[in-house]
Amino acid sequence: MQASPHQQRILTAGLAVALVALALWLGGVLTTLLLLALCGLGQWEFTSMFRPGPEHKHLRIFGVALGACLVLTAQAGGPVAALWAFSASFWILGLRFLLRFSQAQKQEAPQAAQFTDELVLLCSLAYIPLMLQFLLALSTREIILVVLSTTVSDTAAFYAGTLWGKRKIWPQISPKKSWAGSIGGLVGCLLAVTAYGLTLGQAPLPAWLLLGALLNLSAQMGDFFESALKRSLDVKDSGTVLPGHGGLLDRIDSLLLALPCYALLRLVQPYFAP
Repeated sequence: MQASPHQQRILTAGLAVALVALALWLGGVLTTLLLLALCGLGQWEFTSMFRPGPEHKHLRIFGVALGACLVLTAQAGGPVAALWAFSASFWILGLRFLLRFSQAQKQEAPQAAQFTDELVLLCSLAYIPLMLQFLLALSTREIILVVLSTTVSDTAAFYAGTLWGKRKIWPQISPKKSWAGSIGGLVGCLLAVTAYGLTLGQAPLPAWLLLGALLNLSAQMGDFFESALKRSLDVKDSGTVLPGHGGLLDRIDSLLLALPCYALLRLVQPYFAP
């Protein structure tokens, strides 16, 4: 008997959490491979939304290769090295544009090559590997906290919106998201972050409550951002790799803003013992 979309959603989420937990527990090469896989698949989906079709396959592969270099450079040298890698990627893409433009001029093409392909790849680098590289600076407890906050936010919002959602929060961007879902996600995130923090962390209660609220806000904004991208491109899901969920980007869009948010907040308030 075929599983329902709801059952597929639960099964996929459970398997994803188990895989992340295993990678964090074993650490080392497995964690690096998981991060590379997340970046590679996320960039592939992002570029495919802007440049669909097999004729753009080489462009997607080029972007994934640049993303892998950025992640590996960040792992070897830290955030400063990641910025150098991103800067180098910009000029590599700039050189690609120069070559394409020159070739178009030689052929007297009716429309000269534009910078749009390179801009799509540059945005994919900034949106996915540059954001996910913050994972490399966090401890296992911190990674679990951020993943927990986004997972609980999404799950609580989904069920609260399904049960009580009537008034839509931002229908121009995401027609299905409601105020009830947004509030349910906020409450769920506050409870999860506070319980986790008071059990394993060292910050006082008000700090955990504020952190839970800010992580939920960033998770919701990350979700809205990807929803706006899909609507602007007339795309329902970023991909089909996750049954019941759509694409990988549909699952990590919240994480892509929550991660840098937490990385910034921890500079002001230490949440865990070194």
